[in-house]
Formats: sequence, C-alpha cells, structure tokens
Amino acid sequence: MEPSEAIAMLRHPALTNGAPGTWADLGSGQGVFTQALASLLPAGSQIMAIDTDASALLKIPQSNSIPISTLVADFTRSLSLPQLKGILMANSFHYVQDQEGFLHGVKQYLQPGGWLLMVEYDMIRGNPWVPYPVSFSALQELFSKAGFSVPEKIGERRSIYNRSIMYSCIAQLG
Repeated sequence: MEPSEAIAMLRHPALTNGAPGTWADLGSGQGVFTQALASLLPAGSQIMAIDTDASALLKIPQSNSIPISTLVADFTRSLSLPQLKGILMANSFHYVQDQEGFLHGVKQYLQPGGWLLMVEYDMIRGNPWVPYPVSFSALQELFSKAGFSVPEKIGERRSIYNRSIMYSCIAQLG
C-alpha cells in the first residue's frame, strides 16, 4: 500500500484536531500505518509501535515531527503502557482469537474518551493470513459489547491480495 493510500484510510478529525497525545500501534509490522498515523497527528504527539517482530520494527523510519518508539512485545498479552489517547490496529485485530475479551482488556490502556482506530478486512471466512476475520457489521457489535461508541467507517479499498474489501473505522471509549 502506498503511503498516501494508508493516510487516506486513517484520515479523521479525531486524529488531526485537538490536543496532542500518545498513541500505540498494536501489531505495527514495518510501520506503513504507523507512518500514516504520524503524518496526521498534531505536533507534540508520540507513537509507540508494538510488534513481536524486532526486525520489522527496525525498518520503521522516524517521522519528521512525531517521535516513534518501538517495543518488541505480543500485544495480546499484558503490556506496560502509559494512558493513551488512541490505539491503532491496522491488519492486526484478525490475529486475536478472543476479540471481545481483547477489546474489554484494551480499554485499560485508553484514557477516558480515548480512540480505537482499526483497519481490517470485511470478510467472514478466515484463511491462514486472516485467521479470525471481523466484518464491519461484526465489529460494530463487538465494539458495542465492549463499551465503545458505534464505529464510524472512515474508508474502504479493495485488497490486492484476496479480492476482499478493507475498511477503516474509528470508535471512542465510553
């Protein structure tokens, strides 16, 4: 995915307006969406890129204005994180088997009114690359059960890999 496409998938007033804050990118990989997020956040913000692949984290370039720190860790396990303004999960939530339980647990990392930003495949049947898919309609129900607002769809695009639609959405805690 080109950087401009990743930026378009994330662009939302919750990111670009308001006070700076700390965000975490859970399952960041090589940082395509980490960089997109960095380009949208206000100056003074910071991002923690978290992934189990240390070599992928080393490939994340530093942003010109937003500091990006890295942490080698499994985001499905307990993490020691500061209170976050938001969490980005771009193509990583589909690796979580207990998605509802995970959403309840991730709330501890968010400050009141914090944001959860997701990019996922709108599909029902899993495969080796997307073992636990979550359609947008299923995600709406999961977010509601976990105490988040109804997710607002930001964008959609066709995946080049499996002919499915990728969607991005954002929801607020509380």
